Amino acid sequence: MNSPVAENVTVLDTAKLQSALDDVHRAGMPGAYAEVRAPGVTWRGAAGIADLDTGRPVEPDMRQRVGSITKTFTAAAVLRQVERGRIELDAPIGRYLPRRVPGERGERVTVRMLLNHTSGFAEYLPYAFPSLGAWPSLPDIRPESLDANRFRHFRREELIELGLAASGRNEPGGTPGVYSNTNYLLLGELLEEVTGTAAEEWITRDVVARAGLRHTGFPDDPHLEGPHSRMYEGLFGLIAPPRDYSTYDMSWVRTGAGMVSTVEDLNRFYGKLFAGEVVSASSLAEMRRTVPVIAQTGERIDYGLGLHKVEIPGHGAFWGHYGTVWGALTMSLVNPDNGCQLSLALNLARWNELDSEGKPRRHPIDDALDAFQLAALSVHSG
Repeated sequence: MNSPVAENVTVLDTAKLQSALDDVHRAGMPGAYAEVRAPGVTWRGAAGIADLDTGRPVEPDMRQRVGSITKTFTAAAVLRQVERGRIELDAPIGRYLPRRVPGERGERVTVRMLLNHTSGFAEYLPYAFPSLGAWPSLPDIRPESLDANRFRHFRREELIELGLAASGRNEPGGTPGVYSNTNYLLLGELLEEVTGTAAEEWITRDVVARAGLRHTGFPDDPHLEGPHSRMYEGLFGLIAPPRDYSTYDMSWVRTGAGMVSTVEDLNRFYGKLFAGEVVSASSLAEMRRTVPVIAQTGERIDYGLGLHKVEIPGHGAFWGHYGTVWGALTMSLVNPDNGCQLSLALNLARWNELDSEGKPRRHPIDDALDAFQLAALSVHSG
C-alpha cells in the first residue's frame, strides 16, 4: 500500500516502513494505519485487522476517532477569533462567561490558561465515569462506566460543572499545569458565546473547511459513518478480551476530544497550520509558546495552545498532538524545520497490563511503535 515517490527530493524507505508497521500488528495491535509525508513524497500503509469477528483488514484511508487531537482544532478556532478582535488571549474568562465561571475564579483564569491547561480546573472525567475512580490513579479503575455511558448524552454544562466543582487544588497560572478536558469544553462555550454558533459547527466551518479537509468533523450520532475500523478497549487488562467501542456517544468530550478524521486529513491539517494557512503567523507563534503540563498519563510534557511539543533525539522538535478515546489511539506530528510528518491510527487502546504498583507494564507493542516512529522519521535527501 505504498504511494510512489513524487519527486527526487526526499527518500523514504517504504519497504522498511511497511515492515515496521507490520511489526506493530505482529506485536499484538489488531490494526494500524499511517501516513508519512516529507517534501515531495507521501507514503500510506496499513497492517492488520479492522474487525476481529470478520477478519476485515484495515485500510489507510479509514476514519478514526482522534481524541484530543481535537484540541488543536479548537485552539485554532479560538485564535482566529483573537485575530478578529472578539477574544483577548489574556482576558479573564469571566468577562465572556460570567455565569459559568463567576467571581474570583472568573477574574483570575484567562483564555490562555484554558488553552495551555494552567487554569487549575480539574478533569471532570472521573466524575462522569465513576468507575474510573481517581483517574489516572490506575489501581482504582473499573470498566463499568464505559458501558453505562455508551449511549448517554451528556450536556456540556453538566460536565463543566463537574470539573469546576472538583477544582481548587491548583493555582490559576501556576506551572506545571494539569491537563484537563474541562478547559476545552469551556473554550467550546466561549466560541459559542462570541460567534452565536454551536462550537462544533463553527470549528467545522472556520477551521476544518479552511484547511480543505474532506473527512474530518464532529459526528452527531454514536455510529461512525464511512469506512472505519472497530475500536477495541483493553483498559489495562481489565477488559479481556478487549471490547469494541467504535459506537459511542461522544458528548462526553465534545470540543476536547470528539472529532473524527483520517491520517491523510491530519497531516494535511498540521501541514497547513504550520504553513500559516489556518491561523496567522503571530497566532501560530502564540500556539508554540509552551509551559510544562502534567499529562493524564502522569508524565510532564511541553504544551502550548492546543499543541504538544515532542523532542525526538536525533530528529529534532516535532509539534502536534496525541489523542485517545475508548478503543482508539491516534498521533499526528510535524517537524516544521524539514517538513516531515507522521500520522498514525491504532484500533486498540490501553493494551498494557498493570504491575503490582498499578503502573502499566511495557508491552512488545510499545517497542514496535517506537521502531515504527523512528523508521517514519528517518528521511534523507535523494
